[in-house]
Amino acid sequence: MNDQTITATSGDDDSKASLDARPMSDDVSGTTAHPVIEDVAPRRIHDFGDLVHAVSAVLLAAVAILSSIYLSGFVTGVESDAHSAGRALNWMVDLPTSMLQQLTIVTIAVMAIVQLLVGREWLQSALALLAMFGGLATVWGISMAVSTFGNFTLITALCSPSSIIGTGLLPDFYAGSAALLTVAGPRRTRSTVKWGWNILYISSAILILLSINSVTGVIVSLSVGRLVGMLIRFAAGTKNQGAWGEDLVQALNGIGLHITSLKRRMDVDLSHGSLASTLDDDLVEGSRLYDAVDDWGRAFVVSALDSQARTAGYVKQLWQWVRFTGVAMRRDRSPREATQHHMAMILGLRNAGLPTPKIYGVADTGETSILVLHGDDIMHECNLNTLSDKDAIALLRFLSVANKRGYTHRRITPDTLARLESGTPIIAGWQNGDDASAAPNIALDQVQLLLLLAVLIGPERAVTAGRDVLGDDTMISLTPFIQKAAVPAGTRALPGWNKHIVDDMRAEMRALAPQETAEAMEPVSLSRFSPRSFIGMVLLIVAVVVIFTQLKPDEVISAVKNANPVMAIVCLVFELIALLGSALELGAFIERDKRNPLGIFMSQVAQGFAMVSMPAGVGPAFVNLQFLRKSGYRNTTATAIMSAVMAVYYGGTVLMLFVIGIFTGSDALSSMIPTNTLIVIVGIVLMALAVAMMIPPIRHYATDRLLPLVKAYARQLIDVLTNPKELSFSVLGMLILNVATGLEFWAALLAFGQMTNPLETLFIFLVANAIGSAVPTPGGLGGVEAALTFSFGAAGVPAGIALSATLLYRALFYWLRIPLGALSMRWLDKHNLI
Repeated sequence: MNDQTITATSGDDDSKASLDARPMSDDVSGTTAHPVIEDVAPRRIHDFGDLVHAVSAVLLAAVAILSSIYLSGFVTGVESDAHSAGRALNWMVDLPTSMLQQLTIVTIAVMAIVQLLVGREWLQSALALLAMFGGLATVWGISMAVSTFGNFTLITALCSPSSIIGTGLLPDFYAGSAALLTVAGPRRTRSTVKWGWNILYISSAILILLSINSVTGVIVSLSVGRLVGMLIRFAAGTKNQGAWGEDLVQALNGIGLHITSLKRRMDVDLSHGSLASTLDDDLVEGSRLYDAVDDWGRAFVVSALDSQARTAGYVKQLWQWVRFTGVAMRRDRSPREATQHHMAMILGLRNAGLPTPKIYGVADTGETSILVLHGDDIMHECNLNTLSDKDAIALLRFLSVANKRGYTHRRITPDTLARLESGTPIIAGWQNGDDASAAPNIALDQVQLLLLLAVLIGPERAVTAGRDVLGDDTMISLTPFIQKAAVPAGTRALPGWNKHIVDDMRAEMRALAPQETAEAMEPVSLSRFSPRSFIGMVLLIVAVVVIFTQLKPDEVISAVKNANPVMAIVCLVFELIALLGSALELGAFIERDKRNPLGIFMSQVAQGFAMVSMPAGVGPAFVNLQFLRKSGYRNTTATAIMSAVMAVYYGGTVLMLFVIGIFTGSDALSSMIPTNTLIVIVGIVLMALAVAMMIPPIRHYATDRLLPLVKAYARQLIDVLTNPKELSFSVLGMLILNVATGLEFWAALLAFGQMTNPLETLFIFLVANAIGSAVPTPGGLGGVEAALTFSFGAAGVPAGIALSATLLYRALFYWLRIPLGALSMRWLDKHNLI
């Protein structure tokens, strides 16, 4: 093989034999004459990387189209700048552009195919030409489909100055050339393919500068060609470019091994010839294994890892990196990096006094990285059904020694548990591990092993073994890491796994800590795709959809422009007073040492953003609960305080309606009590509860699990509500909030010249706002506007003024609070208060 890079490292003293004592060989170069080689000719393999690149091409085309549609100004500006820069090429405008395009694709095709034919790559030559025609045909089909569909926006995004509606909408020669070069590649091993891509890029730049093609059209056409080429390449397979047979013998000779016998292990179930991961090479994924014997009669295990087979492992590493947050994940981009690192890990562990496979050395040649291990130190699979408490302790000690030296495994699964000849259990498979590891990675290692042991021998015995090796303090510190995200798929596939294992393990470890410490523990964020992050993303999407679909800027702007500026400012003042009242309502129940006035106020401002994503009432409760938990309250106490705030607000609002209704003589209250409907709903709920309690499992669950929680919660709620001083200040805050909000709408009516009775306005506002907020839309959107407009219209306010006042009120109370709430959320998050 050309460009060989050889690295040799001795992993044991017995490998440092004197060269003078080596038997003489018949070859001058030192290689043994006529070694016995039993290998299999290279086969075409289905490279997982081809699918990854195909998906990337689709994403690139989608981004180009969406950018052209929704960022049309930016894309147009880029193209305008490109056209301005291309004025120096105006002399080329008179040339037939079709000639340039045809010259480009012909040159690329001839260059690439000739090199393939010279190299006797008959099948690949035919596939490359097939891909070229496939790319052309696919672009024609897409162009025809888009033109037939008739979406003007999409057609405008894809068309070029030289486009023709129909099959000529997209420039086709980019797709044909890209598909051909993709199948004829890779570019790193074929010079004509490399130059073909360069020619294609230069041609595309020239045609864009000359205003012949658009940026979007070129990118989409190239992506289509790339997609077609990758799919054909994956379906047909690609020739393995690794080292085989004699090439392997030569590479091993470079690290001092004069091979007399090299025999390949085969697994007929795998078309690429790789074996499933075995302990013989410490579980290298996707490797080819050989049994080798040198001229001294020593046995070796040769593990050959090819670039194409490594792609799947690299993608898996990338997925772990994307999936986990707060912990570092290794990413080896080449087999050479993976093998060199694997060797360093094993040697480091052996230097720490741990039993590991004996490494002879590493050789790198071409597209293959080779790991050579001594064949006389064999590890055996561990019988998971016979694992004892002593074995669990031994495994934890093995990991503890490695962790203390900074080594972490990163993927402890059932197949990594092994035994030596003596029967001592050890942990194998360190190719994905790392050194100089941070504390979260060490904790994740320990948690993975503890949860694996919990599945195999039970949570209680696993915790006992952990306490014996790690100690109670470490076990307590690991409790926040006990979560399903930390469990590898191999562990979850065991017969003993169930969804309660994690909960039981967490409960066992929580029991080791004092009660206050245990209740204050919150799970560490390990997974980027946790339910919390998913809900947050969904809420953000809902907020964006609501803003862009429900906001009617023309009507809101018109209402604000026509309003009296002075009264509009008065509305803002009442809005600020309402926020202060809301902060007082919550802050009254917070203990003095945990009370952060600015934080409390900012949490109330942040509710404006939460209301965009949640129904009215739900958003404020969610923000309050999160703020209380971050302020140092346990879940039960935080829930009780949040419930007390809601009880004060809703109970106080109802009492205000009764009192104001009596004093104003309004009869609107009589129609608000739906007696028949209410009793029907209450009856159905009570009947369902009674029937449920007749079922023994439900009854036992309710009495054993739910009732204690309800009692604790009720006790906390009563304690909160029975403090006269705190309750009085909270009620005062509720009154300020409701009165200021009602007067804000009264000022909004005054902004359009409508004078009304403040008390009657407050009463109608509270009733209409309560009815409108019952609509299950974000912030009662739509329902509040309709209820306020209809209610004040029925009370004698002209419909136009009622609508204008409602729009002004909602612009200040709802829409203005969205950006302010977002900024408050960011401030609270920065100060760890939400």
